[in-house]
Amino acid sequence: MTDTPSLPEGYEISTDPARVDRGRVHHWLSTDAYWALGRPREKQDRAIEGSLNFGVYETVSGEQIAYARVITDRATFGWLCDVYVDPSVRGKGVGGALVAAVRDELRSYGVRRVLLATHDAHEVYARHGFAALERPGDWMALVFGP
Repeated sequence: MTDTPSLPEGYEISTDPARVDRGRVHHWLSTDAYWALGRPREKQDRAIEGSLNFGVYETVSGEQIAYARVITDRATFGWLCDVYVDPSVRGKGVGGALVAAVRDELRSYGVRRVLLATHDAHEVYARHGFAALERPGDWMALVFGP
């Protein structure tokens, strides 16, 4: 069973890459996200340009308050990454609504599988249908560095 939370009033989700506050996203990820600490701005900009981006914005000010991106062919596969919610709005349902929006968008493409990696948010993603890999031994990774 999956949860489909609605976005709290006063916020909106957009996939328009022109709306992404690149400086803010880079700051969030490079200073506060364990998986992206120290990531250079130019690398983050390339990641944004090559991804399907989801931003959550305050409807009145337009200020970005959350971000996620997906690497996808929009047909068979997606990799959900760089999910971040500003600490000022955590616990208000923004993150859950963001993950649900990503899930629903990818489902609309007919994507068969969406993967992600997390050290500390398994329960959050499980509420949206994510589960541990059934056969993790079937998967491999090519890692060039941290």
